[in-house]
Amino acid sequence: MKLSDELKNRGFIHQISAENLGEILDGEKRVIYHGVDPSADSIQAGNFAAWMLLRHLKEAGHTIILLIGGGTGMIGDPKPDVERPLTPPEEVAARVIKLQAQAKRLLGAEVTFVNNHDWLGELKLIDFLRDIGKHFTVNELIKKEAIATRLSSENGISYTEFAYPLLQGYDYLELNKKFGCDVQVGGSDQWGNIIAGVELIRKKEQKTVHAITIPLIVDKSTGRKLGKSEGNSVWLDAHKTSPFAFYQFWLNTSDENAVDYLKIFTLYSLEQIAEIETAFKQSPNERLAQKKLAAAVTEIVHGSTVAMAVKTASDVLFGEGKLGNLDETARALVLNNAPLQIVKEDTLLVEVLVQAGLAASKREAREFIVSGAVNLDGSKVMDIETVLQPLQFENGLAILRRGKKQLCILKM
Repeated sequence: MKLSDELKNRGFIHQISAENLGEILDGEKRVIYHGVDPSADSIQAGNFAAWMLLRHLKEAGHTIILLIGGGTGMIGDPKPDVERPLTPPEEVAARVIKLQAQAKRLLGAEVTFVNNHDWLGELKLIDFLRDIGKHFTVNELIKKEAIATRLSSENGISYTEFAYPLLQGYDYLELNKKFGCDVQVGGSDQWGNIIAGVELIRKKEQKTVHAITIPLIVDKSTGRKLGKSEGNSVWLDAHKTSPFAFYQFWLNTSDENAVDYLKIFTLYSLEQIAEIETAFKQSPNERLAQKKLAAAVTEIVHGSTVAMAVKTASDVLFGEGKLGNLDETARALVLNNAPLQIVKEDTLLVEVLVQAGLAASKREAREFIVSGAVNLDGSKVMDIETVLQPLQFENGLAILRRGKKQLCILKM
């Protein structure tokens, strides 16, 4: 299958600057760049889609440049609703370092990393206005969606953010001159900025270069995009989103999104995904697509060792496996990500259910036990006079469950 067809089938392609994608990607090998501004010191799930596209392009033999915007990050890409606060230069620089380290781990050392502060920081205003600004018209700039929206609002837009497209266009020109870069990829919301660079290079260098955008990743079940501004950020930095929470996010993907996310966020072949989809449709309750997705994405982002530990911990907490089977890493994950209740020997289980918040009262706790809704470390409890004994615990720990989703770790 041609690369262009595979990328379209995976859902990576939204807009292109040529008549067809094959014209850009199926012929000679290109030098392709993607830029990310340091609005944070980590990317999140929505941004990760573009990085996965870069991996596919890299494996197809194209040369990849990742630009981290140490310069443009001091200005800020215009948002459609509000002016971005200016970030202190030292904070921008610190974020650049962290983002580059994250990118090297996820994309590989063979990717070329650049920081646009290296050239934007050296620009002279008069030269920039004469050599670059002359090729942009205000008429063109005010047609860009974010700028047009801001111009129609009460607060308007500062010249600082208004000039952002010129800086991104200049980045493309700089990379074209230095590396022969002739394709830029980005999110669909970046189309106007990317085209600004395409046009600048055409006017300045009389060369044809290309633009590719990917669709914004939207949760079909909620209509919300996976992005920082939506309040549902899932970060790739383990300190911002723990590997356990990261795994759970993908595991809890809705049925409507699971197969689409497999195509975008994993390296499974389309043939493998088709097999997973068939099995998933035959037995949706087994959630095979979500399990494959969570394991694969967590392994890509956090490594195989952490991914296995997180999966094991998740299996123990949510119905499969036992605490005694956990290694030290998985055990720590369980203790850090589940409610914990300290208990004493010979305490009535009825009382423990209330203490652990699994029942509102002793009467309700007894009803849960009699109805068969209570499980202690894998064994159903039916006797309301049951008391806790060390033999019921493994290494001092046991899982107390009420129903399928309510649980607490007991530590004696």
